[in-house]
Amino acid sequence: MLSISGLNQYYGGSHILRDVAFDIPMGACTTVLGRNGVGKTTLLKCLVGLLPIRSGSLTLDGKNISALPPYERARLGIGYVPQGREIFPRLTVEENLLMGLASKPGGGKVPARIFDMFPVLKDMLHRRGGDLSGGQQQQLAIGRVLAAGPKLLILDEPTEGIQPSIIKDIGRVISTLAQSGEMAILLVEQYYDFARELADHYVVMSRGEVVKAGRGSEMDTENVKGMLAI
Repeated sequence: MLSISGLNQYYGGSHILRDVAFDIPMGACTTVLGRNGVGKTTLLKCLVGLLPIRSGSLTLDGKNISALPPYERARLGIGYVPQGREIFPRLTVEENLLMGLASKPGGGKVPARIFDMFPVLKDMLHRRGGDLSGGQQQQLAIGRVLAAGPKLLILDEPTEGIQPSIIKDIGRVISTLAQSGEMAILLVEQYYDFARELADHYVVMSRGEVVKAGRGSEMDTENVKGMLAI
């Protein structure tokens, strides 16, 4: 679904991303792991167009999107759940979900499947987003993106600050979506056990580079957890 080739990015004179290259296949969860400061969030911002890339290319479903603005990438099917959730705290749950349909001509209704995945959102439909717990806000942020029916779902550390019961709920949703074959999923995650459970493929980054990649089933035998502790 998305092919990343020779991606480079700088902050001032600092070389942040160094020839990053890997593919994100359809119907699978690709997990990016690495310690803080290795360039994971910068990578995601480049993928969704919030940061221009210095060099390299991004190809979504056969189309070069390297120079497209974020709203065009959203229309083409990229959905992004940023670290920190970034919901609209003064809007209701329903209004937040409807914002997820903004890229679709004429908007539309929130798909019923969102409430099947996250029943708490239906129960709190008219409550302001800012009044929800952190875990509920994370479910809302994911639901908002899924409402648009993305081809590629990008999640930046969805377990951060979330209670274990909701982490399990989010994990089930990600697994179901990957297995359905309807989208590609890119998951950036610090929590190793969560990443290992969901990963069909993994990518390890260090100092802005991809230093290891492989099948999710091989993460333990390849000592990926040990690499993250170095």
